[in-house]
Amino acid sequence: MKRAIFPGSFDPITLGHVDIIERALPLFDEIIIAIGVNNDKKYLFDLEQRQNFIRETFSNNSKIKVMTYTGLTINYCKEIKADFILRGLRNPADFEFEKAIAQTNRNLSGIETIFLLTSPETSFISSSIVRDVYRNKGDISSLVPQSVIKQALD
Repeated sequence: MKRAIFPGSFDPITLGHVDIIERALPLFDEIIIAIGVNNDKKYLFDLEQRQNFIRETFSNNSKIKVMTYTGLTINYCKEIKADFILRGLRNPADFEFEKAIAQTNRNLSGIETIFLLTSPETSFISSSIVRDVYRNKGDISSLVPQSVIKQALD
């Protein structure tokens, strides 16, 4: 089984994340959206909300699972027997940052990172931009899936 994890904080999941996940589906038998838990980080949405956003977004796809983890991503990959880490790249700065992490992960564990470029329509979207727009009462409907809009605005 070709299993990949797509790690992140997903605070919140964006249409950019959704684009990467949907385009990666043909490449893997299973994609685990792995929400990293960092107790030192302050999140806008709590863990349960973030899990619900993702579960609802992908409720019709049995190839996608949502899990949480702490610690090193490569240790979590070994624990769940994932051979690949999936990452999206928006720009050259993302590539430089992600390349160093991918090379370290491969050196320490042999786990490969698969990079997909974001689609032009979503390449400007980041969770931090979404959080800023949301905090300032702006319209996030073109940036996030319906699940976030429904639950965040309740």
